Amino acid sequence: MASIAENISTIREQITKCAVASGRSPDSVSLLAVSKTQSAERVREAFAAGQRDFGENYVQEALAKIAALPLPGICWHFIGPIQSNKTREIAGNFAWVHSVDRLKIAQRLDAQRPVSMAPLNVCIQVNLSAEETKSGTSLEEVEALCAQIGQLKNLRLRGLMAIPAPCADPVLQREVFRPLADLLNRLAPHYPHMDTLSIGMSDDFESAIAEGSTIVRIGSAIFGPRAQITSEPTPQQ
Repeated sequence: MASIAENISTIREQITKCAVASGRSPDSVSLLAVSKTQSAERVREAFAAGQRDFGENYVQEALAKIAALPLPGICWHFIGPIQSNKTREIAGNFAWVHSVDRLKIAQRLDAQRPVSMAPLNVCIQVNLSAEETKSGTSLEEVEALCAQIGQLKNLRLRGLMAIPAPCADPVLQREVFRPLADLLNRLAPHYPHMDTLSIGMSDDFESAIAEGSTIVRIGSAIFGPRAQITSEPTPQQ
């Protein structure tokens, strides 16, 4: 079995290959290691291999790791569904939030971001499948939500994020990602920091890069299969 360091090296090589094939600089795509359910020691191993950005889905689990890993240059991203009663902890401990999907949550994050910290980088999560059980705002609602979030001084609107339904066909994967990429390209000129397309996971990141992804979120391809945890309840709407 390959080590975490070997897996990271392999993924970075694949990112470079995909970016070059799409006529892009490899530096235009960042690797976010999804460390949910992984131990602090496994995160430390990835850090030792040069990885700096880590994504977490569960607040309490993440806070324990953040406290255990005060490493220079480490950057924590929250990528899971957001409960209203968790916004203060998220606002005070993360550099990025990829999963803002409604104004109420954005307003709470803005109000609770410590003044001693830089503005919180946020992406709007978009529901590409229109499934009611999935988190995310609709494509049609994104523009209005951007305008509202853009007025919040303690947030920095960085872009869009999506988690599409699983699909093994690269052609269909790209078709799903394309409307989001087109929307980002249309909105970006109106927001000074809007440069991020957070799409692509272990099974579809090649297609995501071809469609313009700037952050790929990779978990199992780095850390291996993850354990299941049920410690945090279903997010409140």
